[in-house]
Amino acid sequence: MGQLTLKDIVKRFGAIEVVKSVSLDVNEGEFIVFVGPSGCGKSTLLRMIAGLEHTTSGDIVIDGKRVNDLAPVKRGIAMVFQSYALYPHMSVFENIAFPLRVEKAPEASIREKVEAAAKILHLDQRLEQKPGMLSGGQRQRVAIGRAIVREPEIFLFDEPLSNLDAALRADMRIELTRLHKQLGATMIYVTHDQVEAMTMADRIVVLHAGYISQVGPPLELYHKPQNTFVAGFIGNPRMNMLPVTCTGVTDQGVEVDFNGQTLLIPVAGRDGIVGSALSLGIRPEHIEIGPGEAVMTITPTVVERLGQQTIGYAALDGQDENFCLVLPGSRGIAEEQPLQVSFSTADCHLFDAGGQALERQVDLAAMSLPPVAVPA
Repeated sequence: MGQLTLKDIVKRFGAIEVVKSVSLDVNEGEFIVFVGPSGCGKSTLLRMIAGLEHTTSGDIVIDGKRVNDLAPVKRGIAMVFQSYALYPHMSVFENIAFPLRVEKAPEASIREKVEAAAKILHLDQRLEQKPGMLSGGQRQRVAIGRAIVREPEIFLFDEPLSNLDAALRADMRIELTRLHKQLGATMIYVTHDQVEAMTMADRIVVLHAGYISQVGPPLELYHKPQNTFVAGFIGNPRMNMLPVTCTGVTDQGVEVDFNGQTLLIPVAGRDGIVGSALSLGIRPEHIEIGPGEAVMTITPTVVERLGQQTIGYAALDGQDENFCLVLPGSRGIAEEQPLQVSFSTADCHLFDAGGQALERQVDLAAMSLPPVAVPA
């Protein structure tokens, strides 16, 4: 079990509506990530699922049962918070065992469940230590262990890695992904970090201003964003947006004028768009040095050399956002030196004046690489 359905969920604080008619179906065993900028409503939505906030309207259904009026402890969920919320005077064992002691579980059952959770989380050698003797990552694992022993139908995570340094965050992402595969439980995870969303989720729910902007697998959101918000939020650095004018529609795609060049973009056309202004989206990693299908000249104002890649930023006339390109390795580009770059139309996205995407003619299944054969 562990199915969750949200039906037209609304949350108001006074006159301010922070969650606006959100509907979502979460399947049993899925790892769902709520992602979005600060203030988009993702943590409020998670707290309503947990029962820590009341819904203004709408229904929360877990395993076919409406739970709006149930106390958090009766919903079959367990929540892991951003702060570890551990008892400093208790051992790791007693911190993990705490919810079982509240339920007055038998001592033998408590010990069995705590030791099993500790083994899963590699804490079995730390059970007699106090939280003050642990690293940040170990403390977060204790908090997760406290959730595991409750054997919930659904795990809720509210930005659990945001207090950790970069290296620990990467390690904990791997551990949480392994934990999900091992337990097979439904997990809902809130973060503002799109890297966490892309690497951990079965499906990502992108929230914007209280609405769901798009739901889908990570690579679907990357390759086929439905609007400019998702296109800009998923992917780092963000997608470049360039002004173009539609000059025609064919069976093969939409023709646009880009700096005097006619480009055929493989997207589905619409009635009435000929002559209209559109936005052409191209990701920084899809730009190359030298001639190609679509050519432009930029002058980098800032160059970041990261070893595995080189990132250049340039200001374009009439553009508020910097134009960005990502090149592999230590490429020889210099600040204030003009540079010819190009990109392929197959990598382009098109968006209308309202920010909605023209559907790309991309076969995501064909993009998946077959497994590498291992020699016998």
